[in-house]
Amino acid sequence: MASTHKNLSLYDPSVVPSGENKHFGIVVSDYNSDITYSLLSACIETLQDHQVAEKDITVWHVPGAFELPLAAQKMVEDTPEINAVICIGCVITGETKHDDYINQAVAQAIMQLGMSYSLPIVFGVLTPRTYEQALARAGGEHGNKGIEAAISALRMAELMGGNLF
Repeated sequence: MASTHKNLSLYDPSVVPSGENKHFGIVVSDYNSDITYSLLSACIETLQDHQVAEKDITVWHVPGAFELPLAAQKMVEDTPEINAVICIGCVITGETKHDDYINQAVAQAIMQLGMSYSLPIVFGVLTPRTYEQALARAGGEHGNKGIEAAISALRMAELMGGNLF
């Protein structure tokens, strides 16, 4: 369903598994930081709401969305206890087609990393047409994609740990 019709961050907390004793990595783009840092805050808060200790959340910053996959790969390789990596970014359509190339490359690389490592690598990258659409998805009328990314990571970390819910 299109996000214009509802707040996509609403969820039933009772169906989300605990993140206790799990380690989560977050790689966040500093480009469009007013948007990405809002996503990051909501993501961290949601993980903590589901029993993830502050010490079990590692955050790395990268310049832009294009750098997310490489940093996620490095995080996986350097952090053997990691249960999931959340990639947070925002690529807004501009005057050129740069967003098409970046979004496609980043999405494919993130998916491939998850498949290669059998580890959840969550795509928390906004791909809006306008700045206003980005704001609406970073704590505005359509919720906060950071919450959605955290819930996906929690559910997938549980699933990959062998415990179906």
